[in-house]
Amino acid sequence: MNVSIGCNAHRFDLPHYRGVLSGNETSYHWVIASFSNPSVAEFVTALNREESYKGDLIERAFEVHDLAVKEFRKQNLWKLPEAFVAERRNEGATKESREAKKEGDAQGAGSLLDLKRAIAKKILKKCILCERRCRVDRTVKKGTCGVGLKARIASEFVHLGEEKEIVPSYTVFFSGCNFRCVYCQNWDIAMYPDSGEIIDHQALAKRIDRNFKSGVRNVNFVGGNPDPDLYDVLETISLLKTNVPVVWNSNMYASIETMKLLDGIADLYLADFRYGNDECAKKFSNVSNYFEVVSRNFIEADRQASVIIRHLVLPEHIYCCTEPIMKWVAENMPDAYFNLMFQYRPEFRAGEFPEIARRLTYSEINEANSLAKRYQIQVMG
Repeated sequence: MNVSIGCNAHRFDLPHYRGVLSGNETSYHWVIASFSNPSVAEFVTALNREESYKGDLIERAFEVHDLAVKEFRKQNLWKLPEAFVAERRNEGATKESREAKKEGDAQGAGSLLDLKRAIAKKILKKCILCERRCRVDRTVKKGTCGVGLKARIASEFVHLGEEKEIVPSYTVFFSGCNFRCVYCQNWDIAMYPDSGEIIDHQALAKRIDRNFKSGVRNVNFVGGNPDPDLYDVLETISLLKTNVPVVWNSNMYASIETMKLLDGIADLYLADFRYGNDECAKKFSNVSNYFEVVSRNFIEADRQASVIIRHLVLPEHIYCCTEPIMKWVAENMPDAYFNLMFQYRPEFRAGEFPEIARRLTYSEINEANSLAKRYQIQVMG
């Protein structure tokens, strides 16, 4: 169903993402791999040399990071022609990044992308990549999500079943998740973090590049949930040789630190908004403070990049979840792409909860569509 409303077309049109696909803009990661300044280069070196976790060092690194991202945004460098950006990548954006490159890897060890990589790697020593903030040293044991030092890939393939705006999409499914959804639709991936193959950054980057050259429109990082695997994603992205758009397919329970690190990485957020209140989130996914965290992250994602909001409608949850979410979207992101999803099926442990132990009724589907009209939500056709 496609509801027509008077929204701002430039937002609804996923401007940045479509700009990259059309060749009028450059993917963010392609630019920040050569964007640098002396402070960025200095903190890349400092973080890579420091073996232990030092909170004050990471805090200062984030200050430098945030200023660099602000400058990157101010300069609108992703609107430069791709050939010009590629030349900058080859040469190094500054003398400082070229000097750092001599001591670092082939990507130029003083870039903003390198700083993101260094921060994400250090955070693994006391993990706060999601809002569970378990602070586990994932270099020696697994976090609350079940993910350890190295990401595992459950599967990867050219996906044709996602939203029409993004297919064909080279989709990478990571094992493990920071949610414990009793109705998990991908429980065989999300609930078994030890399944799949250990990531090989170089090999994955080559497969992404090869498929992009063959016609896929993006690389789509999903799971499970990709947030615990941010460091491995950044490592892979640093090895890409193509201007492939990055889709971040998340449950949006990321920490603010992760959202900062994704600024300049994700060209499109393909993001779930599951619950309209904290009680349902706790009952069905065992997460706390859900609505505040996720709504905050949607505001941040909308500031950074193009966004598609996904809402999977649950049986018996039209008025406690679907309506509050639509109300929030109408007030805060009124011109957002909104995918109202009716394909719920009672998977995993859903049978233990009578209200969700069935598929949706036609009445529930019609009521959700009526609410979309009432709140003037732009539902994707």
